[in-house]
Amino acid sequence: MPSLTVENYLKAILQTSIGSQTEWVSTGRLATALNVSPGTVTSMLKTLAASQLAEYRPYQGVKLTDSGRALGMRILRRHRLIELFLVETLGLSWDEVHEEAEHMEHAVSDSLVDRIDAYLGHPQADPHGDPIPTADGTMRGCDASAVSLAACPRGSRFTVVRVLTQDASFLRYLTEQGLSLGTVGEVSTNDADAGIVTVKFDGKSLPLGHTTAESILVETMQD
Repeated sequence: MPSLTVENYLKAILQTSIGSQTEWVSTGRLATALNVSPGTVTSMLKTLAASQLAEYRPYQGVKLTDSGRALGMRILRRHRLIELFLVETLGLSWDEVHEEAEHMEHAVSDSLVDRIDAYLGHPQADPHGDPIPTADGTMRGCDASAVSLAACPRGSRFTVVRVLTQDASFLRYLTEQGLSLGTVGEVSTNDADAGIVTVKFDGKSLPLGHTTAESILVETMQD
């Protein structure tokens, strides 16, 4: 049975690979994602390679093997279903569930996760809009039409469909501002030079920094 550390690395490699749309993930990028030193990452990548869960190349990084990707998908599936279960059944807020799921994902069985999936009605996305993999490793709920709020020109009408960061303080900030999944609004200004995107929704106007806006994915609506 893979260790907690192995599972965490496989999930991080998978998420980084999907996010960057590339098979190979650099050691430095993985170290940042896991908040550990590059030397620690290199040592672990050699262990993953020896277990045939990943392919490691110095100066290039790491790529998951088929078995490594399958295991990474299993962990990601557990994590996101647990997050949704905690929101739907226990009433936790979206800023509370990430850390809880980080711990619980290593303790639950695949059969229990399948039961949770069925109980929730086979949902497509977690509380942050992240797609939930199926039991066979298919990523469901992906919408290629979603774009970052920072990329939307002035006048764009949108619906919020996903938030890319799980940082609790960031999510609480969005909640305090009334911005959540399903929020419908319009971009009133998008000033790249100033680094500000201003959106209007629910009768209010909210300026957002470009970094914040880049972490919010939306579907634009045609007139």
